[in-house]
Amino acid sequence: MHQNYQIKEKDMSEFSINDVGVKVGLEIHQQLATNKKLFCDCIPIDTEEYSIKFQRKLRAVKSELGEYDPAALFEKSKSKSISYYANPESSCLVEQDEEPPHELDEDAKKVALIIASALKSEIFGEIYPMRKTVVDGSNTTGFQRTMLISQGGDFKVEGTTIGIQSICLEEDAAKNLGDDGAIRKFGLERLGIPLVEIATEPFEVNPKYIKKIALALGRILRSTKKVKRGLGSIRQDVNVSIKDGGVVIEVKGVQQLDQLEKVVEYEAKRQQGLLEISKKLEKIDWVHDKEKDRKDITELFSKCESKIIQSAIKKQQKIFAISFKNMGGMFGFTPYEGIRLGKEVAELVRFFGIGGVFHSDELPNYGVEEIDVKNLKEFLKIDENDAFLILAATDEKIHIVIDQIISRIQFIKNNGIPIDTRLATINGETKFLRPRPGAARMYPETDIPPIIISNKELETAKENIPKSWDESLLELQKKYELNPQLSEQIFDSRYIELFEKIVQKIKINPTFVASVLCSSITNLERNGLDSKLLENEEIEKAFELLDSGKIAKESIDIIFENIMSGKSKTTQEAMKNASIEPVNESDLEEMIKIIVEKNQEMVKNQKERAMGPLMGIAMKELRGKASGEIVNNLLLKNINEILEK
Repeated sequence: MHQNYQIKEKDMSEFSINDVGVKVGLEIHQQLATNKKLFCDCIPIDTEEYSIKFQRKLRAVKSELGEYDPAALFEKSKSKSISYYANPESSCLVEQDEEPPHELDEDAKKVALIIASALKSEIFGEIYPMRKTVVDGSNTTGFQRTMLISQGGDFKVEGTTIGIQSICLEEDAAKNLGDDGAIRKFGLERLGIPLVEIATEPFEVNPKYIKKIALALGRILRSTKKVKRGLGSIRQDVNVSIKDGGVVIEVKGVQQLDQLEKVVEYEAKRQQGLLEISKKLEKIDWVHDKEKDRKDITELFSKCESKIIQSAIKKQQKIFAISFKNMGGMFGFTPYEGIRLGKEVAELVRFFGIGGVFHSDELPNYGVEEIDVKNLKEFLKIDENDAFLILAATDEKIHIVIDQIISRIQFIKNNGIPIDTRLATINGETKFLRPRPGAARMYPETDIPPIIISNKELETAKENIPKSWDESLLELQKKYELNPQLSEQIFDSRYIELFEKIVQKIKINPTFVASVLCSSITNLERNGLDSKLLENEEIEKAFELLDSGKIAKESIDIIFENIMSGKSKTTQEAMKNASIEPVNESDLEEMIKIIVEKNQEMVKNQKERAMGPLMGIAMKELRGKASGEIVNNLLLKNINEILEK
């Protein structure tokens, strides 16, 4: 009799990342600030207004080697149609794939060469544009244009040398607008923006240092002052492998540097967990029989109380069960917390648009009762040592999904860790995105001739290598008399160019401007407000009003809060909605006098200590209509008058 691996507390053991020999490689994708796209003259404008819409359906084709890319085949099996939305101000016929690409943007090439030179990377004399197959519909052509600029190089982080594998110049993808059933939607305003992709050599460090490495590389890029800042302008992918795994897993879409450590630790744990699951599966005598081991149970479960099952039946979907001989308990077996074979299968089916899957180790549950399980086992002719899965899908999709499930379990049993591309989640885990692309993914671009890099261009790039981050930071400190912490915050923020523009144009204390841009806006974001609604020009207008004496310092936060909450679009509108208008001197004096008189007992009891509470009352009532300094002076004057009496 085969052992039944039901979930037990003792199955789970503590995971230590130090025991599995983790190697990590980073891929940084950074948009360049050239104000035009890589192969046309369109200016990137972030917009949600689209006057053009068209639809495509991508299909997998063989490469020049006569092979299909596995990721392309997988994406085709999902049967998605792609809807594209465009605005003529930010895209043209090139983005719609109705016109050949124009010449390569010279500014983008210059910036890429400067970045390669700064990283001591060996630049090629001839650059060959290539087509890289893109399978999710984010490129209208079905491929991304990319050019290998250089190889090799390095940079240092706290005394450790991190090697550079390659630097590419390529097009950014279209903006994902979400899925609507079988239709995936993209906006074309981002498609074609030039970006550099920098891949590091694999390195072994404590996961806590990965953030520092990514931050250091990002700072080298920002030191050029030729890269975009802000949300979505830089993205990190991370490649993770463990000593006994034998494969490298690419995790895409790490949005925040703080996520990196969690993502690497989780992915290492998942890979080690899959090796433990594989060892168990190796000992089990299981071979899938396509005729016997998958059954249509739609009629059998027609009276099942599960709302999920009944909802699927109402949608005319098929309910299928797959039986697994001798695998009782394996879907729920948990080598480490959160790592299960059942979870791997659930992630896979969700990417076919299927809500989920039930497995035998979690039933009865979810409205599937004991009698349903008993009847199903009799129907499938299985017992307690066996396992089963239940899933629902349309008639044309169900067998494709089952084939993918069987293929994945067979791979884990025979090979260990499936070679996937995965997606980072907000909570620092990873989930299945698609199979890893193969060598058939890349082929030559036929519409663009090779690009020759002259010696003069190489010399110019070396002459324009930016100052180091430390030097740039020190310069910022001295120039604007900022403290080290604030200098670092403003340099790393997306507002550095705006900060310099404001303080050079307006006579306002740079420390105050930097504090507002780094702290005030961040605090409002932490309260759930959206900084994307706050345009740079509105920030600049608010500081101009402050400089001209039309608003007080305290009004800035109120204006930004009003805009970031969506109540207003402009600074003027926010001032009107928040009733921000200057109070004349005599009215202000009268208001402060009334506040102090109302709180005479507090003044008599607390004397000068009453200043703090009264300041809070006054500023709340005034709501940014007067500066804190003036209010403070008037309060002090009125408090002293009462104390003298």
